[in-house]
Amino acid sequence: MARSSRYKVRFRRRREGRTDYKKRLALLKSGLPRMVVRRTNRNIIVQFVRFRPEGDEVIAYAFSKELSKFGWPYGGKNTPAAYLTGYLAALRAKRSGVDRAILDIGRFPSTRGSRLYAALKGALDAGIELPHSPEILPEESRIRGEHISSWALSLKEEDEEFYRRQFSRYLGANALPESIPEVFERVLSQLGEETPRGND
Repeated sequence: MARSSRYKVRFRRRREGRTDYKKRLALLKSGLPRMVVRRTNRNIIVQFVRFRPEGDEVIAYAFSKELSKFGWPYGGKNTPAAYLTGYLAALRAKRSGVDRAILDIGRFPSTRGSRLYAALKGALDAGIELPHSPEILPEESRIRGEHISSWALSLKEEDEEFYRRQFSRYLGANALPESIPEVFERVLSQLGEETPRGND
């Protein structure tokens, strides 16, 4: 490690590769709240965050694990779950007075049609204005889970044993993978009616 008196130790999160401070500064210069989207191996997390000199303030948030309370049995990491999580977080943000924001996906790669952009689409459809390029958003059929449903149907016909292995978690929760689009529409309508947990 350098020992010069002029050597400046970088911020810990920079050293750990967790924060790109140059990118963060560019987002903060917009003056808008940030829609922070993060994904883990099993869930999607969406927060609307406002910068404060003493530390960021979370205005509203949603966690894909919450979707089970609205009747979503298909886990929290797929594209439909990401959309619903973004939609729920945006509804809560709107109730807190947020109408415009800027997307912050952190250090995740920007991949067209990804789950991160599915969450963005959910926030847009909930009425939050966010700068974006329309071509990065997932197709409507993927947001509704039609790609999962059609694959499950064909797999069930071709190899039912593999179908049961592949979707064992869904089937164990009495959730048919081919019914995802219908359940998606039902959960989406419920999100607009109530938010049992969050930022009220």
